[in-house]
Amino acid sequence: MPDPISWEYAWPYILAAFVGGYLFGAIPFGLVLTRLAGLGDLRKIGSGNIGATNVLRTGRKDLAALTLLLDSGKGAIAALVAAKWGPDAMLAAGFAAVLGHNFPVWLRFKGGKGVATTLGTLLAVAWEVGLASCGTWLLVAALFRISSLAALIALAASPLFAWLIYGDLQLVQFTGLLALLAWVRHHANIRRLLKGEEPRIGRKKE
Repeated sequence: MPDPISWEYAWPYILAAFVGGYLFGAIPFGLVLTRLAGLGDLRKIGSGNIGATNVLRTGRKDLAALTLLLDSGKGAIAALVAAKWGPDAMLAAGFAAVLGHNFPVWLRFKGGKGVATTLGTLLAVAWEVGLASCGTWLLVAALFRISSLAALIALAASPLFAWLIYGDLQLVQFTGLLALLAWVRHHANIRRLLKGEEPRIGRKKE
C-alpha cells in the first residue's frame, strides 16, 4: 500500500476520494449496455439486478462479460486513482465505489449487490487478497453453479485472506466491512439458498 500523504489535513482529500469513488461507482454499466443493445430495461428482467449475473439472463454472454469487466473496473480505478493521496483515500474511494454501485443516485439508490465492484476494489487495494477471493468465487461457482453462494463465501473469506497474507488490521476491517455489506445486500438470496430455490448460473430466473 502507498505511503500516507504528508499534508497536515488529509480529510479533504479523503472526502474528495469518497465522493469521486461514489459517483464513478454509481454508473450502472449493466443497465446502459443492455439498453444500448435494445434489450430494454434490465431491471424488468430476471432478478431485476443491474449486475453481470442478471445481464447473463438476457442470453448475451458478451454483454455479461463486459458488464463484469466494467463493474469490477469501477472499484479498481477509483481506488488506484485515489492512491496518490495515500492508503486512507484509496480505501475510501474503493468503498465508496461499492456504495455507488449498490445505491446509485441516478437510479433512486436502487442498484446492484456490489460483488464485481468489491472484487475489483480488492484487486487494486491488495491484489493477493483480491486474487484469492476471485479464486474462491470461481471454485465455489464451478462446484455449485450458484453465483450468490460463490460471492457470499468468497467475500466472507476475504478478511481471513487479508489477515493471513498481510496481518494488517486496517485491511482486515476494510474487507470485513465490504463482506458485511455484501451479505446484507444478499439477504433475499440467502433466504432462497436456505429454501433451495436460488437459480443456478446461466439459468433464467422464473
